[in-house]
Formats: sequence, C-alpha cells, structure tokens
Amino acid sequence: MLTTPDPTDQLRAALRRPGNGSSDFDLNPDFALPEGRKLRPAGVLVPISVADGAPRLILTKRSSALKHHPGQIAFPGGKQDNGDADVTATALREAHEEIGLPQEMPEILGHLPTHETVTSFTVTPVVAILRKPFQPVPEPGEVAEVFSVPLAHVLNPANYIVESRRWRGQRRYYFTVPFGPYYIWGATARILRGLAARINE
Repeated sequence: MLTTPDPTDQLRAALRRPGNGSSDFDLNPDFALPEGRKLRPAGVLVPISVADGAPRLILTKRSSALKHHPGQIAFPGGKQDNGDADVTATALREAHEEIGLPQEMPEILGHLPTHETVTSFTVTPVVAILRKPFQPVPEPGEVAEVFSVPLAHVLNPANYIVESRRWRGQRRYYFTVPFGPYYIWGATARILRGLAARINE
C-alpha cells in the first residue's frame, strides 16, 4: 500500500528559515505608501489537512455581501480583537467562527513572516496541520464556500502567474495561482508564493 509523505517536517524546516515579510505592493515598487499609515494586526490560519491521503490546503470563498474583498479566495482569519491573547489565538478563533473548525484541532507548526495588505492590516499567517477530518460549517454572513486544493499545487512555484489590473489610476501587478474554478490571487496568493519559495530553497 502506498503512503503519502507527511509534510510536517518539511513545513517546520521551511518556517524556520529566515526571511523578510511580504506585502501587496511587492510587485509594484513605484507605488507610494501613505505617510503615517497605521497598520492593524490580523491573523490567518493556513490549515493543511492530512486526514484523507494527499495533503490539501483548506481555503474559503468570501461572501459577495462583504464590504472588503467580496467573493475573493482567502484563508480563514481576521483582525486581532482585544480579547485575543495573540495572533495565533486570533487565527484559531476566526477559523472556528468562519468554518466551524474546532480550536483544539489544528497542530500549530509555526508562522510565516507578516504580510501588509492594501487595507492597512499586518497579517500573520499561522501554519497548521489537521490530522483528523472535519465537516466545515461556513458562516453564511462571511463565507460563501469552503474548499480545498492540493498542497502540492500551491507549493510549486511554476503554478504562479503574475497578472495586472488598473487600481486607483495605476496598473497594479499581483500573483495568482489558479486551481480549477478558483481564482486565487492577491494577498492569499502572495503569502502562498512566499511559502512555496521557502519550501523550494
């Protein structure tokens, strides 16, 4: 019987490698960041399920009714609340609220460097392994769909494409890593591209 390699050790090693953070402006060096901007802390969970064979990354499609980033592909997560002990607690709380993931289930492997978004958040990605299956329960006000993609797909740098669109009167470039009907782009794709780079060092 063939067994699928557990990615835990590979991910832990990648997370220990030094490196700088990322931002939505990485591919747009001419964009002038606003002076005196205030960044708000946020945490997102990067949940990787190894419960059913080949490792898969769990993602969400945001509700089209949301004010910020409607309909976009995202990690479960959000801004840090005063009651959260740290950004890891934020990521776990938000994942429980958004997709029904029990807070005790994820095995935390570590953190990726922070990512600055155009919406003035400094986001800490919290990478975790899920060893047991769970049935997602999307929060209808925030999450339109919960789905997964093969981890191998997002860890392959060859699957990333740089695209662009007009934004605030300028052409903005960004990473995408499409999979089937899912257009993964922006901050989510940039964070995953950073993880892919670490894995392939």
